[in-house]
Amino acid sequence: MKRPQTPQARRRVVRVSGAAPSRIPSSWWTGFALTLLLMALAPLVVSEYTLTLLVVFAILALSLAFVWGVGGILCFGQAAFYGLGAYAYAVSAINLGESTGAVVLAVLIAGAAAMALGAMMFYGRIGDVYLGVITLVATLLLFKYANSTAGEAYAIGSARLGGFNGIPGFPPLNVPGDPSSPITGLGLYYVAAVCLLAVWLLLRWLCARSFGRLLSGIRENELRAELLGYDVRWAKTLAFGLGGAVAGLAGTLYACWAEIVTPEVFSLGVSAEVIIWVLVGGLGTLWGPMFGAVLLGALKGLLGGQQLIDNTVVMGLLLVLVVLFLPSGLLPSVTRLWKARRSAPARKEHQE
Repeated sequence: MKRPQTPQARRRVVRVSGAAPSRIPSSWWTGFALTLLLMALAPLVVSEYTLTLLVVFAILALSLAFVWGVGGILCFGQAAFYGLGAYAYAVSAINLGESTGAVVLAVLIAGAAAMALGAMMFYGRIGDVYLGVITLVATLLLFKYANSTAGEAYAIGSARLGGFNGIPGFPPLNVPGDPSSPITGLGLYYVAAVCLLAVWLLLRWLCARSFGRLLSGIRENELRAELLGYDVRWAKTLAFGLGGAVAGLAGTLYACWAEIVTPEVFSLGVSAEVIIWVLVGGLGTLWGPMFGAVLLGALKGLLGGQQLIDNTVVMGLLLVLVVLFLPSGLLPSVTRLWKARRSAPARKEHQE
């Protein structure tokens, strides 16, 4: 005979079924509005040149935050798609003479490359360890190739790749359809800020939809998701491609900011820094890696002006301390502490 459900059991069922909301909570919108206000007022305190670079770092960190933190795909080669976006923009801008089509092509090329690499790995049933090795090797191969393109034969249309000297002198970002109106300085910062907020909103919306919940389920137990009938390989390929496109957008904005593209965008240091940003900021969140990228990017800029301490040593030491004492990252730890302090008076009153 079937036993009737107790009120406690019914409450548990309701709680579990509502654990994955299909809309973005109002608290997130509050944080989004505060971030928007902070980014609008930041040029009053910090130069737009520095702010633009920090925003580029935040977009790059956001790409790995989605791929790794949401989808559970540890990619050691996010710099590959970052560099592809930068190089694709430079080459396309030189050949097209303006930036509108170049930006679209750069993002599409980086996303397509990520999807192609992801399909090869996921449909080939590559394990997690080998997946990390393959993405790392892909980055190193692009770095090696970009350094070896110094001859005149290495050109795409009118754009010479330049080897270790890179590609300088390509058209800057301009108003769509008007190459005579370049966007530089403060205007470039606001364009980058709008791109960051748009990408953040898009990824947060995806996390609240069925696709985001599927990625979370795959991250927790891939075999169970596959046995439930979901196409795990396609979902991971799509997420990997989307992360690559976001990294390509970051590379495009970096090229517009630096006004030169060199093979350093493919370097191992860039890939390592992105992983450190995500871990320090808080893996499993979207805001945390952005915060980590801005914080550590600003710290790197401050340390770059002195020769007493190597900034790589400081970054490594900071990563070790966070992993040992704040394994969930800075943002989740601070949020947890803030919630505990807010609920402490209520618990004390309840006990009395």
